[in-house]
Amino acid sequence: MISTARSDIGELVSLIDKIAQTDGDYDTPIPALKLRRCSSTTDPKPCIYGLGLVLIVQGRKRITRGDEIFDYGAGQSLITTVDMPVVAYVTCASAAEPFLGMWLELDARLIAQLAAEMEFATPLHASTMQGISLMALDAGLQDALTRLLRLLAEPSLIPLLAPLIQQEIVIRLLNGGHGPNLRRLVAIGSPNQQIAKVVTWLKQHYTENVLMDDLAAKAHMSPSSFRQHFRAVVGVSPLQYLKNLRLLDARQLMLNENLDAGSAATRVGYESASQFSREYSRLFGEPPNRDIKRMRESTWTRDRHSH
Repeated sequence: MISTARSDIGELVSLIDKIAQTDGDYDTPIPALKLRRCSSTTDPKPCIYGLGLVLIVQGRKRITRGDEIFDYGAGQSLITTVDMPVVAYVTCASAAEPFLGMWLELDARLIAQLAAEMEFATPLHASTMQGISLMALDAGLQDALTRLLRLLAEPSLIPLLAPLIQQEIVIRLLNGGHGPNLRRLVAIGSPNQQIAKVVTWLKQHYTENVLMDDLAAKAHMSPSSFRQHFRAVVGVSPLQYLKNLRLLDARQLMLNENLDAGSAATRVGYESASQFSREYSRLFGEPPNRDIKRMRESTWTRDRHSH
């Protein structure tokens, strides 16, 4: 049992439990805020975590990034500072005590603006940003997140109050244990900021023919320095990151638009269907058609059980 959770985390549990009454992901009237409920453990799922704060209030989860493993549970906050491919799965959940969590998307421009206005007790050392930081939830941050969730019961006040509470949350994150990582993200001209810019560009252009030397030039680095910094921040090589973006998008296209594997492969920038199938199997554990069939069947089963 984790001892980092404060005893009054119970209010966060009941606030999320009230909204997320069946398994699944929940959008909320606060656009940056999403909730999740899961009443059983899950299989490892490749996905991309963007810039945001993850908080678990009940249950446990594991994410792996390359060779790194992050196990965390109730009362622990996790920040990802740049869009990165991870494999995530719920490791502790039951019908009696479901996994409950929240995700708050963070705004890099707001972080930069507030960091510029704040005074910090310690100077920022020039080490590389870690990409992921994991901390115990402190009292001030817990209070702000609780007030943000309470606000969902007062929809007319959300447009006025949610931005103020979100601003407070960013200030508390910058002032706490996650602060150095967030400050490195927005330090003007730093390698971390250059890598973050390249990641943003890649997300918009991943279906195109991308040359690694061009990416290095965008980051104002030599190719070898670029690869080194990219891996340190994102956790994988630039080429692997590009593949993950394409494969995750292809999976969504096949699920949502009923595309066959060959059409999805072409749409996301693959020239070879066999290479696409090979790399897809490596990431998701089975060939495209079998994977999509399994996902559809599991969705139907879950939907039947939830009605």
